[in-house]
Amino acid sequence: MTDTATGMPSLQALFDPAQRADPYHSYQRWRRETPIANPLDQLFVLTRHADCAAVLRDPRFGHTEPDQATPFRGQPPPVENALVDENGKPVRSFLGLNPPDHTRLRKLVSKAFTRPMVAKLAPRIEQITAELLDAAVAQPGPVDLIESLAYPLPVIVISELLDIPPADRDRFVGWSHALARGLDPDFLLPPGLREEQLRTRGEFAEYIRELAALRRTEPGDDLLSALVKVRDSEDVLTEAELIATCILLLIAGHETTVNLIGNGTLALLRDPGEYARLRDEPGLVERAVEELLRYDSPVQLSVRAALEDAEVGGVPIARGSITILLIGSANRDPDAFDRPDRLDIGREPSRHLAFGQGVHFCLGAPLARLEAQLAFRALTERAPGLRQAGEPSWKDNIVLRGLARLPVHLK
Repeated sequence: MTDTATGMPSLQALFDPAQRADPYHSYQRWRRETPIANPLDQLFVLTRHADCAAVLRDPRFGHTEPDQATPFRGQPPPVENALVDENGKPVRSFLGLNPPDHTRLRKLVSKAFTRPMVAKLAPRIEQITAELLDAAVAQPGPVDLIESLAYPLPVIVISELLDIPPADRDRFVGWSHALARGLDPDFLLPPGLREEQLRTRGEFAEYIRELAALRRTEPGDDLLSALVKVRDSEDVLTEAELIATCILLLIAGHETTVNLIGNGTLALLRDPGEYARLRDEPGLVERAVEELLRYDSPVQLSVRAALEDAEVGGVPIARGSITILLIGSANRDPDAFDRPDRLDIGREPSRHLAFGQGVHFCLGAPLARLEAQLAFRALTERAPGLRQAGEPSWKDNIVLRGLARLPVHLK
């Protein structure tokens, strides 16, 4: 579909549910015909790797204020329905902030979410993965890999990191689904979903308040206890900031990893030669995960606002304009990657944008990489003959693109 007034591909068509299973042909057309599109006033769509990377690194681009309407988000929700501080000002996680607030909060959270903490998780992740796959292999007939492995693995890991009681994990998953869907643009959400997302945020916030109060009196060695200590120390993380951070960890530590394992497995199933290659050369697993992140990125797009007048790829971007960075397209750009539509698990380490770049580079990238590496290694060991048992289905999400179901034969 093309906008006849401008001659460019339609923005609505770009996000059409019919494209969900394979948006890459559409991305290719945008890159070729309108690499920097301007479908609406003060709204730009960037499809090339160089342009997306430039915006991600450029301090002239950042995030809008929570009370600011945008062509992508529409009118913001009323303040009374949002997470607010003691002065009634909306509070967001550091992911949605600009320096210096972003710098301060990310530094605080980094104290509790360190690389040594992630590295220590490896034996437990291996154990969880083995238990999940052993249970799946024991089932007669085909199984849903999303339900059997891709969902429960990161859910258990992030739940144990935050010390979420096992009895509450189903609620935890429900909250995660609703909050992740809320990342999509307003014009693509069905009526009532934004309100549902706000209610979910409120429920999750109250749950974290109660759990944080318990950790304050009975601290453990979990991540939430560490975040509470940060809040109670001289370098303060306020209660609202603590809750916003936990919401971010819930989505970033769960939904994106689910999509990485699910999307990556499907890509390998569709290229059985590469699956066999990974099975026979387990030392390729680190490169394989980087290639799967590039090939079918769990995060398909990111949004930045021009904080001042700027220029990208020779196109002037006025202050206040919104840029949609099509990460999925950038990661298939032939100007950045040789034969980008080919899956190559031995590809040299690439400059993919799956975790972003610049000051907002994903803090949880080491954990996502570790979980995926251990999951794919275990999968090739325990299911060397893995094959599809039916067609997959996709979730409705646009920003966090992933599978709802992937039926497979494990034996």
